Amino acid sequence: MSSASSERKHNAILDAAYELFGSGGFYETKMSEVAERAGIAKGTVYLYFKSKEDLFMAVTRRDCEGFLLQLEDKLQACGTLADKLSVIAVHHLFYYYERKQHTKLFFRAPNNNPELMAYMAQFMQDYMQAVVKVLLEGKAREPELMAESYIGMLDRLKMDIMLNPGFSEQDAHKRAEFAAGLFIHGALGSMNADEVHNLPVAEEQEEA
Repeated sequence: MSSASSERKHNAILDAAYELFGSGGFYETKMSEVAERAGIAKGTVYLYFKSKEDLFMAVTRRDCEGFLLQLEDKLQACGTLADKLSVIAVHHLFYYYERKQHTKLFFRAPNNNPELMAYMAQFMQDYMQAVVKVLLEGKAREPELMAESYIGMLDRLKMDIMLNPGFSEQDAHKRAEFAAGLFIHGALGSMNADEVHNLPVAEEQEEA
């Protein structure tokens, strides 16, 4: 078998598994279904992946590596800290928006798989360090704490995408812009002057 043919089959298996794991979940998906979707014999799948867990791990690894590489490319095209934070927000939320029909990749994954858990922990660390690097270059204070906070905020917003079937592309853009603006300018900076002056705390201080 040529290397090109082998690579095509390998990718076909990963593509088929991504679709089936994403729409049906890990436990509901059978290796025979993956083989059928990929257009190859079931035995051939096992030549590339020794188990369904191994296959899910490969799908996850390809997806996560793609996430980080695409983010790095997008960040290199930015000049300012504000632009980079905006790109991070859009990249994060649209990653999940593009997978909103495949949410079972996240909600029905192998339980307590040590290799998968270790890989995801490393992926999150790599992602956080990419954001920390952006903040360090922007001379931000407490870059690690800020990176954790920013990613945490985006992770909360992603749940709207994954749990709301009616979530639109416009909704994703709106949340990405809001998250970046809130983080760059702060809660008070996102309000106009009249809104800030009319805050209850300010009123209480005036009464005092």
